Amino acid sequence: MSPSQKLNVLITGCSPGGMGAALAVEFHNAGHHVYATARNPSKLSPLAEQGIQTLTLDITSPSSIESAVSAVTATLPPTRGLDILINNAAGSYTMPVVDANLSAARDLFDINVWAHIAVTQAFLPLILRATNPPPNPNSNPTTTTPTKATTTTPFAPLIVNHTSVGSVTALPFQGIYNASKAALAMLTATMRMELAPLGVRVVDLKTAGVRTNIIANNSFNNNTTTTTGGEENGGGARLPAGSVFAPVREEVERIMSQEGLKERGVTAEQWAAEVVGVLLGRSVPAEVWRGESALMARMATAIPCGLAEEVVKRVTGMGAVEEGFRKVKAREG
Repeated sequence: MSPSQKLNVLITGCSPGGMGAALAVEFHNAGHHVYATARNPSKLSPLAEQGIQTLTLDITSPSSIESAVSAVTATLPPTRGLDILINNAAGSYTMPVVDANLSAARDLFDINVWAHIAVTQAFLPLILRATNPPPNPNSNPTTTTPTKATTTTPFAPLIVNHTSVGSVTALPFQGIYNASKAALAMLTATMRMELAPLGVRVVDLKTAGVRTNIIANNSFNNNTTTTTGGEENGGGARLPAGSVFAPVREEVERIMSQEGLKERGVTAEQWAAEVVGVLLGRSVPAEVWRGESALMARMATAIPCGLAEEVVKRVTGMGAVEEGFRKVKAREG
């Protein structure tokens, strides 16, 4: 059951075509006050046109985080806090682990892990303020038991860290990205226990297949990280010179490009409707699994490692890479 009071929700990474923007619209349409943020404010105009409050927030910049906290604080009355923080902004990087550019890998961890901790730490005072429900203007202060008509549904504040089913699934050439999501998942589980005594709930949002623009925006430069509004998309769709995978470059780069995934998955709008429905529900689970094949990914965590890897190889096309190496060895032999 949705809370009866209007909630204040802040979402990072709300550039058009992404899941953050879809969440912002869904929460807004549900009647809540949304702060939609991204590092490039010009890309937030479609949300602003719908009446959603937009803010500049580069989650990797301490000064930008500080400015966003000040802006949100200025709009809140002293008795209200931030009810929901959704750490959604993220980066992407595809590359064999042995070929990974370590500078790009560190940048990805800064975006996908440490930046979320920095944002959470900065907004925590406002989140803790939300643990005290606002007074009901319709209640009678002289009575100790409000009538059913004037009772509001208490809503314990939420911190939602958007990880991925990749946090529990090894996928070829996505090891750096998945490792960053796994790190965030572990930090999320730890925060859940640490903040529970303070009345704050912490949720791990594990998303599977959703059709967004993140794959289309993926850079083909394997040494840099490019930016698309609030979401970072690291390069890595091409192997570096001298890669041990050079003999099967075509097969590997096809998998790295994720071309076959562009049209797969549920729509961002469908995903957002399901996620918001869960987050506003009576009992929010510690982990929320949504997106195409999310249930399959969850079940895969319970099957033997070897069997799971064989399934992943078939799905990703790694068989073609193995066959390519067999042909190379046959020619050399």
